[in-house]
Amino acid sequence: MGPGARRLAAQAACLVVVDVLSFTTAVSVAVQQGIRVLPFWLPDEPASAVEQAAAEKAAEVFARQSGARLAAPRHAVTPATPWSLSPAQLRAAPFVARLVLPSPNGASIAAAARPSVRVVAACLRNISAVGGWLTAHGYGTPERPVAVIAAGEQWPDGSLRPALEDLLGAGALISDLHAQGAGPLSAEAAAAKATYEGTADLAHAVAVSASGRRLTATGFVEDVAIATEEDTCTMPVRDGDGAFAPG
Repeated sequence: MGPGARRLAAQAACLVVVDVLSFTTAVSVAVQQGIRVLPFWLPDEPASAVEQAAAEKAAEVFARQSGARLAAPRHAVTPATPWSLSPAQLRAAPFVARLVLPSPNGASIAAAARPSVRVVAACLRNISAVGGWLTAHGYGTPERPVAVIAAGEQWPDGSLRPALEDLLGAGALISDLHAQGAGPLSAEAAAAKATYEGTADLAHAVAVSASGRRLTATGFVEDVAIATEEDTCTMPVRDGDGAFAPG
């Protein structure tokens, strides 16, 4: 995902990451509480225990160097480390000024873009806020193009798995931008817009998607519900030190 994000970011004035289940939704919940979020790539299913240990150690070092707390995996939260990629757990956790939030998908895209590129975390909870901010700042024109990336998920072997919820989130934002005069749209952007506009029940579609069913089966149905709270918060934008903060 990182190479693709770098390639698109080189052609865009602003990069919008859409990872509905759950990185950008989690970022929106944390930033809404005043937490500054630093993205960190962590593999979803490492090839070996050695790789897992090395990745976790790297995340710990990054958090320490950044003066931040490190979020834990969903199933590994404790009273001492109550933050995770779960939006529901983040909503219930106490305030912390800075949080490193590891993720295999959305975080890798956000971290891949060079510091000079504006990076915005979009989800179904902040579509209008993101669209309004982009338009107000002159993005979405041929001179200042926007790259909207539907993050997707991963198969067990690490290859990309298309994710319906991210396609719908990207389509929702593109639809909002197009209604405000942004364009022209690429063929892919037009297809995502049409998919969103042709979906009668957005919450149901996300809930019965492969990602939604997986989270529900593993006990995180509330995360799916939070992800489909449409237009309930402001937008997070990456600032100069690489953290997402209110835009």
